[in-house]
Amino acid sequence: MFDPLTALETLVLRDDAADATVALAPTRGGIVTRFLVGDRPVLYLDESTLLDPGKNLRGGVPVLFPSPGALADERFRYGEATGSMKQHGFARQRPWSVTAADERSATLGLRSDEATRAQYPWDFVLTLRYALDGARLRITQRVENHSATAMPFAMGFHPYFFVPDGDKARTSITTAATRAFDNTSKTTVALDGPIDLMRAEVDLHLDEHATLVLADGHRVEVTASPEFTRWVIWTLHGKDFVCLEPWTAPGDALNTREGLIVLAPGEARELWVEVALTA
Repeated sequence: MFDPLTALETLVLRDDAADATVALAPTRGGIVTRFLVGDRPVLYLDESTLLDPGKNLRGGVPVLFPSPGALADERFRYGEATGSMKQHGFARQRPWSVTAADERSATLGLRSDEATRAQYPWDFVLTLRYALDGARLRITQRVENHSATAMPFAMGFHPYFFVPDGDKARTSITTAATRAFDNTSKTTVALDGPIDLMRAEVDLHLDEHATLVLADGHRVEVTASPEFTRWVIWTLHGKDFVCLEPWTAPGDALNTREGLIVLAPGEARELWVEVALTA
């Protein structure tokens, strides 16, 4: 369907029993743009960044492939292979094809081409299946290596959850993590108390799963397959979002190799992430 609010071709998934709706924009990075339960928005979306391909998208659930986070000097070397890409990779800025769709699910695909090989010199197929079940969205990822050499990658998502700025003082994060890397100060800090979401910028990288507890007691649960070992909490003062991002590796992994998944020629790997609103 065509969404007059965004002027983009949009796929809509619907679970009537839960009164839940998910909207996808295949041509704008294959992202989830909206997730509603009743009239309650689960996600934040800055419409102006969605409509301007020249801007980094603020909102929805951007796809981070093949490198979440930033590369040192925006470059990498892996064996004899070299490449260059902006923060969070290129998948969120590429048009995706729709390969299947029904009332509650849709499958999108992204294939390597001349433009991707200029940044990341491997041939791949990345498939995302979005499936809505009640107030729970499951994103199944399948990464295939179509190259003649081993292909390294990392996967991630950048969901922007709707949290009014005035509610952040009453919003909390629960996690078993005891320490985090603070990307604003570039130091490792102890998590020995509540995470202060009222700071000018929060950019914490945890090695344990985290849950967002909203001001009214509802919870945003993000769960994932075991490959997702890095959880990033990010928000800015004055903005109506808190991001809780699952990554399979830290930033610059294509250089450091920390947490990289490496596929042999012809090999494929499936991963999954779920986002749910619970009472």
